[in-house]
Amino acid sequence: MVVLDGSVGEGGGQILRSALTLSAVTGRPFRMYNIRARRSRPGLLRQHLTAVHAAQAITSAEVDGDVLGSEELVFRPQAVRGGIYEFDVGSAGSATLVLQTVLVPLLLAAEASRVVCKGGTHNPAAPPFDFLAGVYLPILRWMGAQVTATLQRYGFYPRGGGRFTVEIQPLARWQRLSLTERGELQAVLARAVVADLPPQIAHRELQVVRDALGWREQDLVTEVLPPGQGPGNVLVLSMESEHVVEMVVGFGQRGVRAEEVARDACDRAKRYLAAGVPVGVHLADQLLLPLALAKGCFRTLTPSSHTETNRLVIEQFLDCRIRFETEGADNVLVIVE
Repeated sequence: MVVLDGSVGEGGGQILRSALTLSAVTGRPFRMYNIRARRSRPGLLRQHLTAVHAAQAITSAEVDGDVLGSEELVFRPQAVRGGIYEFDVGSAGSATLVLQTVLVPLLLAAEASRVVCKGGTHNPAAPPFDFLAGVYLPILRWMGAQVTATLQRYGFYPRGGGRFTVEIQPLARWQRLSLTERGELQAVLARAVVADLPPQIAHRELQVVRDALGWREQDLVTEVLPPGQGPGNVLVLSMESEHVVEMVVGFGQRGVRAEEVARDACDRAKRYLAAGVPVGVHLADQLLLPLALAKGCFRTLTPSSHTETNRLVIEQFLDCRIRFETEGADNVLVIVE
């Protein structure tokens, strides 16, 4: 049994989700203590518990400690089974992170799967649906996966209520990934989405994008959602290059001016564009686990604490070597052998 200390690295939910994924993939049970020890509210919150139960559902696992607030968990999986599943966080907690917990294992099942996820789709502490569908899944498809995702309803913090559906076909074999060059920047798009909020918020955000990044008027889009899906606001900056798409996302928050939301997103977009690497910080974190199965390499910005933590957990479950080779300022080559 793999024994994990949940306080290591970033000390949050990333360790648990990665452990659940890897346990399902390898069939190796694990025990984790000090779950989310570095957070202001340690232990399992609703979205983490939903991820546990999702992993349990697809593996018929025996689980101990799966209650709200628990700081210790034992997970003993059986074989992964494809099928039709529905996972509901029941709050604005991230439904995309729940999906990511079970996505890679379901790719390795013998049967196709259809997964409906409910909860937060656009949450400041997690990848939004746009990033999942437009950045992460295309890379998985390059690696041999057949996965599609469809958004039915936005779910903003704190209301939640979002819904999306993912169709997953069994993976024939992983394709080795080599993503070291970004290629020429081919298209950009800024989408400012508002739900049950004044459209002027979106207009102000896009004015900052126009001034800070010099993007053209035709590359700036305001999207006003039908009533009842908010309140919420998200700014999505999409940068499509020859070999990869990157998205930088800013979330409107109470007490934070629209201009501040947009300036922060623009600063992160500038960092990515200036570095010349193909893989952004958040994509690097999410790619590390499938890369550990497929093997290969990618070039990215300086890894985040989430990525560093993922490396620690992956090496507990898999016989692989993960290297981070610094090649310049904010330029790191990640190699998995």
